[in-house]
Amino acid sequence: MKKLKANIYRPTLSDVARLANVSPTTVSRVLRGIYNLRPVSKEVQRRVLEAAAKLGYQPNPIA
Repeated sequence: MKKLKANIYRPTLSDVARLANVSPTTVSRVLRGIYNLRPVSKEVQRRVLEAAAKLGYQPNPIA
């Protein structure tokens, strides 16, 4: 997680991937809803969404 001011940590895409046991690319595809090129199983989608919720992941609006 990246350290912000006042010792607040913001979870990254890589943190979500590590917790869900998938690649950061898979996390990105699930969170953006892009499944047409390579299907993502419902189980993997569930794991990614649960990991993102557990960590409080918020996409970086600047990225």
